[in-house]
Amino acid sequence: MKGKLDATFVYQNDAVAVLMDIQPVNASRLLIILRAPASFLPDLDPETGAEMFRVARKMAEALRRSGLKREGVNLFLAVGEAPCKERF
Repeated sequence: MKGKLDATFVYQNDAVAVLMDIQPVNASRLLIILRAPASFLPDLDPETGAEMFRVARKMAEALRRSGLKREGVNLFLAVGEAPCKERF
């Protein structure tokens, strides 16, 4: 990781890192970031994609138990060169 900015990591493993957003839309916003870049969705290793979703499920459950105000869970996938320009 480049480590140019401070971050609060909620969870990390070999495939993904989960961190708090520095400008969250809401208090329960988490970012799940792949450690290995994939420029296009077909380039994403299926097991890595499955691991990302497993982690997303764990994080959603942790948020549900946390008591933070939330109305639901949204999953947004950004793929391509623009979202991948600055890797951490």
